[in-house]
Amino acid sequence: MDAWSLMQSAARADSLPRSVPTGTLPRIWRFARRHHRALAVFLTLATASAVVGVAVPVLAGRVVTAITNREPGSVVVGIALVIAGLAVLDAGLTLGERWLSSRIGEGLIYDLRLAVFSHVQRMPLAFFTRTRTGSLVSRLNNDVIGAQRAFTSTLSGLVTNVIQLVLAVVVMVALAWQVTVLALILLPIFVLPARRMGRRIAALQRESANLNAAMTGQMTERFSAGGATLVKLFGRPEAEADEFGARADRVRAVGVRTAMVNRVFLTCLTLVAALAQALVYGLGGWLAVTGTLDAGIVVSLALLLTRLYSPLTSLANARIDVMSALVSFERVFEVLDLQPALTEPEHPTPLPAGPLGLAVRDVRFTYPAASAVSLASLEEVSRLDDRAGHEILHGVDLAVGPGRMLALVGPSGAGKSTIASLLPRLYDVDSGAIEIGGVDVRALAFADLRGAVGVVTQDGHLFHDTVRENLRYAAPDATDGQLRDAMVRARLGELLDELPAGLDTVVGERGHRLSGGERQRLTIARLLLASPRVVILDEATAHLDSESEHAVQEALTEALVGRTAVVIAHRLSTVRAADVIAVVEHGRVVESGTHDTLLERGGRYADLYHTQFATSRSAA
Repeated sequence: MDAWSLMQSAARADSLPRSVPTGTLPRIWRFARRHHRALAVFLTLATASAVVGVAVPVLAGRVVTAITNREPGSVVVGIALVIAGLAVLDAGLTLGERWLSSRIGEGLIYDLRLAVFSHVQRMPLAFFTRTRTGSLVSRLNNDVIGAQRAFTSTLSGLVTNVIQLVLAVVVMVALAWQVTVLALILLPIFVLPARRMGRRIAALQRESANLNAAMTGQMTERFSAGGATLVKLFGRPEAEADEFGARADRVRAVGVRTAMVNRVFLTCLTLVAALAQALVYGLGGWLAVTGTLDAGIVVSLALLLTRLYSPLTSLANARIDVMSALVSFERVFEVLDLQPALTEPEHPTPLPAGPLGLAVRDVRFTYPAASAVSLASLEEVSRLDDRAGHEILHGVDLAVGPGRMLALVGPSGAGKSTIASLLPRLYDVDSGAIEIGGVDVRALAFADLRGAVGVVTQDGHLFHDTVRENLRYAAPDATDGQLRDAMVRARLGELLDELPAGLDTVVGERGHRLSGGERQRLTIARLLLASPRVVILDEATAHLDSESEHAVQEALTEALVGRTAVVIAHRLSTVRAADVIAVVEHGRVVESGTHDTLLERGGRYADLYHTQFATSRSAA
C-alpha cells in the first residue's frame, strides 16, 4: 500500500464514529438472546477450554522441574499422561465450542433474514419503485452473513481468548511477577494500533459492501430477460462489461488494501510477541542461572507467554472482525428502521357480504417523497431526492354500484392508473377516502383487502416457476382440476394441451416463454382462482395484437361476471358497455356518464371517441 492510499484510508477511517452507535448492541442482543441456552453452554465450554490452555504450560514447567531435580520417572510419566488427557479434553471442548458457535451464528442468519424479508414485504410499492433490487438482495445476503460472522468466527475465539488472557496473567504473576511485568511492558503496542486499525478496516468493509451491492444490482438488472433484451437491442454489451469491470476492479483494490492493512498489523503484533518472549527467556534464564528462579518456572512462563500474546493478537484481529460485523449489522438495521408507510389497523372493520360497490370521495394524492419510503444506500446515490412532488389527483369523486362496471378513460398521465393503485391500497390518499363496500380501505385488514380486490395490469407478472405454482400463488389449496378449469375459462385450454409438461411447464422469468396474450390470459386464470369481488383492469389489452386481444377480451368477460369492475382502457370501443364512464384529465374527473349520454353531451368524451374512430377508419 503506498503512502497516498494509506492517507486516503485513514481519512475514511476518521470519518467513522469512534464508538458503536447507541442502541446497536442492545438490538444485536435482542436477536442473540433467543439462543441464550446455547450461549450459556458455549460460555461454559469456553471457560473450561481456557483453563485447560493455561494448565498445560504449568504442567510442562513441572515436567522440566521434575527432570532437573531428578525426581522418579513415574512422576514425569504421570504428568505427561495428565497433559495428554487435557489435550484430548481440549479437542473435545474445541469441537463443542465450534458446533455451538455455528449453531448460534446460523440461527442468527435465519432470524435476520426472516426479519428483513418480512419487513421488506410490508413496505409500500413506492419503496420498490425507487430501490435497486440488487442492493436490497445484497442486504439479505452479504450483510446478513457479515453480521453472522461475529458469532460463528469471532465469538468462540473472543470468549476463549479473554478468559485465557486473564488466567495467564494471574498465573504468571503468581509464578514470577518481575518477569511478568517486563513481558507486559510492550502491551500498549497491541492496544493502540488495534483501535486505529479497527476503524480503518471498518471503513474499507463499508466501501466494499457498497461496491458489491452495486455489482449485484447491475447483474440482477442485466441478467433479467428484459434487461438482456435491452442490452442486445441497443448493442451495449461491451460498455456493460466495462462498467462491471470498473466496479469489480474497485472491489479488488479495496480487498487488497484490506488484506494488507490486516496483514501488516498482525505481522507487527507477531513481531512484538516474539520480542517479549525473548525478554522472558533472557531475564528468566538469568534468574534461573543465578538460582533465584526454577528452570521449570522459566519454561512455564515462556509457554504462558504464548497464552498471553497469542490471545492478544487474536483479540486485536477479533476487534477488526467485530467492527466489520457491526457495519453489517448497521446496514441490516438501516433497512429494519425504515418504517412502512402503510399500516394495518389495530381493530380492522370487516367487509360486508355479497357484491361490493366502490366510491372515491374527494381524493387528493401526491406520490411520497424519497426520504419517506427509501434509503440513499439502496438507491445507490449519495443523497436522496427530497424535492416535494406535485399533486397528482385534485379532489376526485367517483362511484360505481355493486356488480357494475366503471371505466376510466383519458390521455396518458391523466391519473387513471394512480386511481387504480389507490383502490387496493398500494398507496394511501393524502385526503379524502377510498371506500369498498362502504368501508374505508384504511380500516380494512390487509388480508381482507387482498381477498376482495384483484388486479390485472398490462404486463401481468409471472414468476420463473411452473404454470401450477404461478396459478396457485392466488389459491394455494387449489386442486389440479380447479387449475385446469380456470385455464379453460381463461381461454387457455388448447395451450394447456400443447405445453410439454402440462401444469409442470416452467414459464420462464416474467413468463417470457409464453406469448403476450398467453401471459395475460394466465394472469386472468390466476384472477379467476382468487375469485375477488372487485376486479381492476389496468390497460389489460394495451400491447396485444387483434387476435390476442379478442382472446383476452373473452377471458375478461368470463372474469367479470357478477363482479364489480374498474376498467382502464385506451381503446374506447372496449368500454362502451360500462355502467359509468369517467373521463380523467390532469388529475380531475371532467365528465362522467354512460357511453350514449356522453356522446349526446358532445363533451370531451365525444371528442376522444370521434377522434379515435376517425383514426381507426383511416388506418383501415
